Amino acid sequence: MPPLLVVIDTNILLDVYVFQDPDAAALLAQINTGAMLPVASAETNAEFVELISRDKFGLSLQAREAAISDWTQRTSMKEASQVTRAPWRCKDKDDQKFLDLAFSIKPCVLISKDKQVLRFKKRAQREGVQIVASSKLCVVSSDVV
Repeated sequence: MPPLLVVIDTNILLDVYVFQDPDAAALLAQINTGAMLPVASAETNAEFVELISRDKFGLSLQAREAAISDWTQRTSMKEASQVTRAPWRCKDKDDQKFLDLAFSIKPCVLISKDKQVLRFKKRAQREGVQIVASSKLCVVSSDVV
């Protein structure tokens, strides 16, 4: 069975790499087994790099570099030319990139805690994109989409 394609919003990545959230650890375990394949773009990765580098998280340069390296090695990258605009318009332009990426790789799961993203759950599902609010919900099989 092919892996479930997932787009993971930056807030979930912070749970993994900064806050060591147990639910996020379960998500990472799914990725490690090959059950899920995270897909990213230069735009989504740039946001992760920018956020994880903020001083408020108190990470050393070495810890930041390790997190960034670990994440980029786990992901399948989509070039900007491979990303299609989703038919849904998010009020927060910083979140639009995740919707666009998920729409481009459907069927897939988009994991986000962002309310602006979550409001598209029903519309996205009709297009083959399952939006879930928690990494805990992603301990699933690829028949979710």
